[in-house]
Amino acid sequence: MPRIALVTCSPGPEVAVDRDLPVLVRALRDAGAEADSVAWDDEQADWGGYDLAVLRSTWDYSWRAAEFLAWAERCAKATRLANPADVVRWNADKRYLGDLAAAGVPVVPTRYFAPGDTPDGPDLPDDHEYVVKPTSGAGARFAARYTPDEHDTAVRQLARMHAEGFIAMLQPYVKSIDVSGERALQFYGGRLLHASRKGAVLTPGTPYDERKVAHPGLEPWTPTPAELAVAEHALAAVPQAPELLYARVDLVDGEDGQPRVMELELVEPNLFLSLHPGSVPRVVEAILAAAERR
Repeated sequence: MPRIALVTCSPGPEVAVDRDLPVLVRALRDAGAEADSVAWDDEQADWGGYDLAVLRSTWDYSWRAAEFLAWAERCAKATRLANPADVVRWNADKRYLGDLAAAGVPVVPTRYFAPGDTPDGPDLPDDHEYVVKPTSGAGARFAARYTPDEHDTAVRQLARMHAEGFIAMLQPYVKSIDVSGERALQFYGGRLLHASRKGAVLTPGTPYDERKVAHPGLEPWTPTPAELAVAEHALAAVPQAPELLYARVDLVDGEDGQPRVMELELVEPNLFLSLHPGSVPRVVEAILAAAERR
C-alpha cells in the first residue's frame, strides 16, 4: 500500500482554497493508497515515511521562495518528490522563459530588471501596453498592466519590487487575451489530461498589489493541433529532459495569431479538476504509478 503526501500550504487570507485536494485524497484512498494532505512547512511532517510527495497547492511559495526551495531539496533527499527538486528550482524563476526561447519555443517576449540593473531608470515601452510582474510569483501576484502614459506608476512598482528583493519582468500586453483568452493545457503522467480557457486577469488601472481573480471565466477547452505542438515543444525543452509527473502550459496568441507560451507551470499548477471531474481517475493512476517507481 503506497504512502503518498499531497503537498499543500497552510491556509491564509491571501491563499486560495484548493478544491481539488480533498477530491484527490479521497480518490487515492479509494484506490488503496494511504494518502495525506500535508503542508510543505509542517515541521512535524515525516517526509521519509512517504513513498511519494506530490507538489499540489503550495501556493504561498513565491512569498518564501528561498525557504521553499531549500525544503524541496530536503524533501527530495527523504523521498521521491514530484516534480523533481531541480525542476522546481528551475521553474520557480520565470527567467526560464529565456531558456525556452533559446530552445526555439515561441514565448511571449520578455525582459528582466534585477535590483541595480537600471540606475538611470528603466526603459519602458512608449508605444504599447505592457505588463510588469515578478519572476517569482503566482496567481498574478504583484502583476499590473500599464499604458505608456502610466510610466511613473510603473517605475514606482519596479522600485517597490526591487526594494523587496524581487527581480521584475516586463512583457508586452498580449491583446489577444481580451479576445481569445489564455489556454491552459494540462499534462499528467506524460499525456495530455485536459485543457481550459480563461479570460483576462489584468484589467487597466488595477494596482499591482491588489489581489486578482486568477482564473476568470474558466471553461473547458479543446486544444488545437498548433497549441498542442507548442506545449509539447516547451515540455521537451525543459533542461536535462526530466521525468515530469505533471505540467501545465499556458498559451496565448501572438500578433501572428500563433500560440506562444505565457508560462510553463511545473511547481504547483492548479489542476482545475472541479471543471474536469472525469480526469480524476487518470491523475490517480499516474500518481500511483509514480509511487511504485520508488
